[in-house]
Amino acid sequence: MGHLDHATFGWLTPALSYAMACIGAALGLRCTVRALDATGRSRRNWLLTAASAIGTGIWTMHFVAMLGFGVTGTDIRYDVPLTILSLVVAMAVVGVGVFAVGYGRDRVRSLLIGGLTTGIGVASMHYMGMAALRLHGQVRYDPLLVGLSVLIAVVAATAALWAALNIHAPAAVAVASLVMGAAVSSMHYTGMFAVRVEVVPSGAALPGATVMQFIFPLAVGLGSYLFITSAFVALSPTARERAAYASAGRLTEPDDRAVDVAPPGFRTAEAARTPTT
Repeated sequence: MGHLDHATFGWLTPALSYAMACIGAALGLRCTVRALDATGRSRRNWLLTAASAIGTGIWTMHFVAMLGFGVTGTDIRYDVPLTILSLVVAMAVVGVGVFAVGYGRDRVRSLLIGGLTTGIGVASMHYMGMAALRLHGQVRYDPLLVGLSVLIAVVAATAALWAALNIHAPAAVAVASLVMGAAVSSMHYTGMFAVRVEVVPSGAALPGATVMQFIFPLAVGLGSYLFITSAFVALSPTARERAAYASAGRLTEPDDRAVDVAPPGFRTAEAARTPTT
């Protein structure tokens, strides 16, 4: 059995993957909060952004952590189409969850459905990403730890959606994002501790791309997307702020319907006192 190393670069990859999970969670929560205050197409667009942020954040967290994954006795490659499919699945299933919360009338039922769907989506992304591994040997899993990782994913997703429904203050959202990031990272490493690899030495070339050829550039690109979108959301006014701006604008505009209440002869007297040139 090959020795598994989950941090070949030390604490760099676990810390960076945790940061990616927190950023994705924070952005997703803020977008969901914005969606709940909006209507029509604006709500739909905010929910789409939330789904892409959470899905991208979780996927980036997973594969940044995988940058530090190694198995003694074999190289590791990644199946490119399956890896990209795991990203699509993450965003799609998370989207189902946030839309259930965003449009559901019964909050408790919507929260349970959304949390279950999103949690299963997170777990599916993780194990689909693991299925994309190509190495000399066989990968097996401890069923108990796999079940625990799925349970953590569902609980974490439900807690995140609950926070989106009930927490609106930026400071509280930041704390909830740190907790969500810790929960998602815990799910990832619980799933990784479930892995067992039986190495079969071979000199044959492995199919797929290396981590630096494919995973690293894609993770950097998606991480940049998260940072740019975070800046956009932070600078975009909320619905309440737009309403306040609109109200202030109406107060400063002259009203053509204003009634002249000056006493009779007042304007005539004023005109008479005004010197003419």
